[in-house]
Amino acid sequence: MIMKNLMNSNALKLVTLCIAIFSTINAVAQDQFGGLALYTVRDAMAVDAKETLKSVAEIGYKNIEAAGYKDGKYYNMSPEDFKNYLAELNLTPVSTHQSDINIDDADTMFADAKAAGFEYFVVPIPPMGLFKYYQETQSMGMTGGAENLAEILTTLGKKCEKAGLKLLYHNHDFEFMKDKDGVVVIDYLLEHLDPKYVNFQMDLYWVTKAGADPVVYFNKYPGRFKLWHVKDMDDQGRFAPVGNGKIDFARILKDKKLSGMQYYFVEQDKTFDMEPLEAIKISHEGIKKIGFK
Repeated sequence: MIMKNLMNSNALKLVTLCIAIFSTINAVAQDQFGGLALYTVRDAMAVDAKETLKSVAEIGYKNIEAAGYKDGKYYNMSPEDFKNYLAELNLTPVSTHQSDINIDDADTMFADAKAAGFEYFVVPIPPMGLFKYYQETQSMGMTGGAENLAEILTTLGKKCEKAGLKLLYHNHDFEFMKDKDGVVVIDYLLEHLDPKYVNFQMDLYWVTKAGADPVVYFNKYPGRFKLWHVKDMDDQGRFAPVGNGKIDFARILKDKKLSGMQYYFVEQDKTFDMEPLEAIKISHEGIKKIGFK
């Protein structure tokens, strides 16, 4: 009888412990929301990707956008291992930035992105050598023209759609300015690319930097901006944690349905005197106060 009671007691303790662990995990999962572009913490990811991802989850992010594909791996993990590790942390792989995409190896890249669990494949700059950075003026641009870029993106978009993914193009500021032919590249792309194959990730900082208004673009091209990059701008025009700058995200957020936004990601290319992990904590509080969910 004593042994039976002891066994019942131990079983009860085990059940109670399991319930407590499950409740803790569930509570953490419920507290996670919003997305993070891992480019923000790229240096830490290069040192210890797994520990950095743990920190991202602990801070409270739910969705991630990768920027670390090389030699068929994401942050030195196979696509399957990367996907499984994110699942352990209750992190969801939504999108991946892969600037070295080209037509010849696109099928392999798309297959790897699909295996890693991503839904969106983002072309972050004009690919295949078209992107240019001018050191003397610290500005960005492209060669080849808007029509050429549109043809490349269409070819990639069709391959991407066949692989079961959705292709997006990510903007900086130069696409909103007239090129040497007098063409506004982003307008050309929006008007000539078939939304069945190519849509867009709007970087709210770079649109603002270019002097354009995201809401104007939402109204002119509704439903085309499936993902957003949310990063703020300080009084010097530099990157800042969300909520610590002058971009009116609340105004922009009101038109998220019009824009077509499905997910958003905090991103801060440079954090200056602040550690990136500290910056993303501040941004997570910022998106919560603004009303992002």
